[in-house]
Amino acid sequence: MSKQHTLRPGMSIVVASHNEGKVREIRALLEPFGLSTVSAAELSLPVPDETEHSFAGNARLKALPAAKAADMPALSDDSGIEIFALDGQPGIYAANWAEDEHGNRDFMRAMQRVHTELGDSEDRGARFVCALCLAWPDGTSTVYEGDVHGHIVWPPRGDRGFGYDPIFQRVGDAETFAEIDPDEKHAISHRADAFAKFLADQFPDGQ
Repeated sequence: MSKQHTLRPGMSIVVASHNEGKVREIRALLEPFGLSTVSAAELSLPVPDETEHSFAGNARLKALPAAKAADMPALSDDSGIEIFALDGQPGIYAANWAEDEHGNRDFMRAMQRVHTELGDSEDRGARFVCALCLAWPDGTSTVYEGDVHGHIVWPPRGDRGFGYDPIFQRVGDAETFAEIDPDEKHAISHRADAFAKFLADQFPDGQ
């Protein structure tokens, strides 16, 4: 990794997302390292079409245009859930499974579809995946991928999470991601795993 592509305290970085919750979470993770952040929405950057076929590919689609447009490094996130008995579906289409015919998202609808498609399958294994992409204005990019393994439960349990959290139970846990304390979830999640790899690469000395 060259000095040119290393983050340093005092630098500004674009959080390449229009999701306010995701921006807040990433901003909080970056602040201790002396980085100032601005979101893609604050810069009025367009929302890119996610046309790739992998989490890493879609993360790059978000980060690279933001880095070039803002002329500063950009960090993006693409994530979803893979269910093994469904050949990895919904995967990158996790949000699409929640959409109705009018384009409105209802994750109860998505969870019901998972339950229906699994049927009586004994394999309930699943994992959440997160790909973080750090991109630079010259087109250089690095992807850090993290995951967390568990299984699908039914019926949904808990109201402290979002998305597929109420039906995902991590290996070794007795509660779903929607039942545990949000701070605990953030410390063990797929995003936490990806961020740990990102921070170890960019801030090996912890600063």
